[in-house]
Amino acid sequence: MAVRATVSRFPVDADALESSGLPWGATVTPFAPADERGAVPIYGSGGHLLPRCDNCWAYLSTLCELERWGWTCALCGSFNGLDSATLDRYARPHDCPELSSSFIDLEIPVEGSGEAEIQARPVYVAAVDLSSSEEFLELVKSSLLAALEALVPGSLFGLVTFSHKVGIYDVQGPIAVVKNVFIPPDSEGRLPVDLEDVMPLLSFLAPVETCKDRIAAALETLKPTTSWERTTAAGQGLDGVLLGGRGFGVAMTALIDYLSSEYGSTFALARVFVFLSGPPDYGAGQLDTGRYGEQYASKREDADRALLPEQTPFYKDLAAIAVQAGVCVDIFAVTDEYTDLASLKYLSIESGGSLFLYANMDDSTLPQDMYRMLSRSYAFGCILRLRTSSEFKIGYSYGHFFPDPQYESVQHIICCDPFATYAYDFEFANSSGFSRHTEPPVLQVAFQYSIIVPREDTGISESNSSTSSKFCLKRRLRIRTLQYGSASNINELYDSVDPEALLSILVHKVILATFKEGVREGRMLLHDWLVILTAQYNDAYRLVYNNIGNATSHVDVAFLQCPQLQPIPRLIFALLRNPLLRLHEEGIHPDYRIYLQCLFSALEPTPLQRAIYPLLSSYTTPDQQAYPRHSLSHAALVTSGSPIFLLDAFTNIIVYYSPTADSSIPFPPPHDCLLRATINKLKQERNITPKLTFIRGGQDDATAFEKYLIEEQSIDGSDLSSIMGFVSFLEEISRGVLEYLK
Repeated sequence: MAVRATVSRFPVDADALESSGLPWGATVTPFAPADERGAVPIYGSGGHLLPRCDNCWAYLSTLCELERWGWTCALCGSFNGLDSATLDRYARPHDCPELSSSFIDLEIPVEGSGEAEIQARPVYVAAVDLSSSEEFLELVKSSLLAALEALVPGSLFGLVTFSHKVGIYDVQGPIAVVKNVFIPPDSEGRLPVDLEDVMPLLSFLAPVETCKDRIAAALETLKPTTSWERTTAAGQGLDGVLLGGRGFGVAMTALIDYLSSEYGSTFALARVFVFLSGPPDYGAGQLDTGRYGEQYASKREDADRALLPEQTPFYKDLAAIAVQAGVCVDIFAVTDEYTDLASLKYLSIESGGSLFLYANMDDSTLPQDMYRMLSRSYAFGCILRLRTSSEFKIGYSYGHFFPDPQYESVQHIICCDPFATYAYDFEFANSSGFSRHTEPPVLQVAFQYSIIVPREDTGISESNSSTSSKFCLKRRLRIRTLQYGSASNINELYDSVDPEALLSILVHKVILATFKEGVREGRMLLHDWLVILTAQYNDAYRLVYNNIGNATSHVDVAFLQCPQLQPIPRLIFALLRNPLLRLHEEGIHPDYRIYLQCLFSALEPTPLQRAIYPLLSSYTTPDQQAYPRHSLSHAALVTSGSPIFLLDAFTNIIVYYSPTADSSIPFPPPHDCLLRATINKLKQERNITPKLTFIRGGQDDATAFEKYLIEEQSIDGSDLSSIMGFVSFLEEISRGVLEYLK
């Protein structure tokens, strides 16, 4: 569990917070195997026996004062008694992780533990769009074959297809059998017959270890539906207009209902992988994709505001049903046409899944992403609760979760991998803040979750044990309690800034602002925030005096007095240049913007910074690094004199050889060199597979590399404020600071 606050020393009160201009909050990566410093939790049992405060329900931790008969809560200061059983346990403190570490992970009993082993089988279902092309299906087949290699023995796998009909496969016999149910045009979200009546669910869900070859054979039978099939089945709509043939909404409704019958009996979590080649255009849940072309052409309305919200609540409502059915949905959209991911995203992110977009099938990383996703561990049925000491509280929560309808600041997460990150804004609960007479501020994160683990070998032969007993369900409670200092002055506050955590909070805020007000408003808010921060900093250090001639030159917009703030202007400049905040008329596809919103809002702070301001390093040879970091400018390429450059933009990794590089330097770099080892390490650390590109300057098209050199880019005569060089940007901020300080 990694926790990173925007400032390691908290502001002393609301006035200090406001005068600093800084956002105050923290990011939490609850299922990370270690904390932000690399320390792992102490594991133990008896999580259900852990004492809790009678007043605020915080858990006992090493920060609490433990007395003979009770303990004082580190968060609210209340005294709590201890029962005799707990006193007996605490007489042996070495057996109690909560007394030796503030980072613990304890097992707790599973409800209905007598049936827990039956519930533990991992279930995976692939839902494949047949209203597609041969190329799309070939990519999906290779991806699912990779997925089958990653699935552990004992997993159950199902294959379903959708177009103008829903097909479910029985692959447990010698020959795969598919049964189809046609989707009526006026289905109102339902099939004419339940899938359970077409094929029993346990005939549909096949054991991977015994049916892998049959599943692979069934995948080879997948063929795209022809236009004749689709139009014949769908008939004609009003005025002779042919209806579409991608009945995704009806298919997903039927599939979730189908799986729900075995929730808690056959499985504790079912993961559905949806492969989509275009927008749903048939039956319930169909989307109007014409609005994209109309907005793009007319520009009479703010296209960004029009295309960001969902056009129908259908998929948000379906996500709620999926959550109740224990179904997590991952959507893999492989298309370059407008698919309205703004509407579809809720089905994935609110059910605990992910949203992926691949605009180009030729270099798609879908097979690698599938394998990577299924190879890593994940938690499910999670409950996340962040508690604070009484002087401050949570102002807003961000992330892919759904809030508890009853308890404040409690989030439910259906599926959580080690990379999933959530963010919180803090605000003061009263005017006094952290006075010198109060205890230091404390933060406690509690994360309750389930995992499926291989069952320990009991010596029972395989022939005498059921396949389902290969796994068992474990329920755990992970707790991290942190204490922070408070800054006695604004200099201490600025010196304690974590730029990456600060950027993460800002990204969440600006995504929320763009959703509510549009991209232009989000850009303006971000720009104005940097102006205010720079002004507050200059005022605190008394650096600006308006009575001096050309005062612009006296504005310290580079934060020279505070190293922790120095990365901020470049990060904000890069964020304003990122497609996430580029304007619609600049050619940013709305689906790509939604994809970036979903990706960025779940990333840890360090990879998020890479995605926004890529890391550019240089090498003298493939085995010798020259400089670990450069600015994103052509000048950096020239002044460094290095022949090789490595650019890490999170989703893209580019190796660029300078046109002046000696011809004796091997291209591409050999597999056993330092540069390749660095690239492999970067790829292993990612939750998605970055695209790797090698470019030889002067011979290959270098556009893919040069587009990241943003600091010198500008377009003369353009009225698009997002397109300017970094120096011009700083000058604009300086003028804004002087205007603000008038």
